[in-house]
Amino acid sequence: MFVITNERQYKITRKRATDFARAIDQFDARSRERTDVHPRLLRAELDGLKSQFADLRAELDEYEQLKSADLPAISVASFDELASGLIKARIAAGLSQRALAERLNLKEQQIQRYEAEGYASASFRRLCEVAQALEVQVEDAMLRRVAPA
Repeated sequence: MFVITNERQYKITRKRATDFARAIDQFDARSRERTDVHPRLLRAELDGLKSQFADLRAELDEYEQLKSADLPAISVASFDELASGLIKARIAAGLSQRALAERLNLKEQQIQRYEAEGYASASFRRLCEVAQALEVQVEDAMLRRVAPA
């Protein structure tokens, strides 16, 4: 799932969700009158629109929850989720990308790039600096996978 990282993306996604809701209503109304297309195809298309709308709503709900909550912990199950965890921690801390950049003595565009690419180009040292700037700590356990016998 896509993570909304800033207010601009939030506003764009909110507009897209509104447009999707309108499109769903219009499609549903028009599809009842159509006899040239099999009802199963119309239903499949409507279900696809509803699925995309649900994805947009989930993205909006997650961002709104992060913005409104004082979360004591953000769970990540693997290193693959570290980037989204850092983004969520920034949002939950009430920091903009600009504010985080200022804490790190970077340009806002660098934080935007890091977040857009999932921190792929960030060094381990930079990831640690970001975590420190966000005042988060990583704890729990590193588990070794045991190969099946």
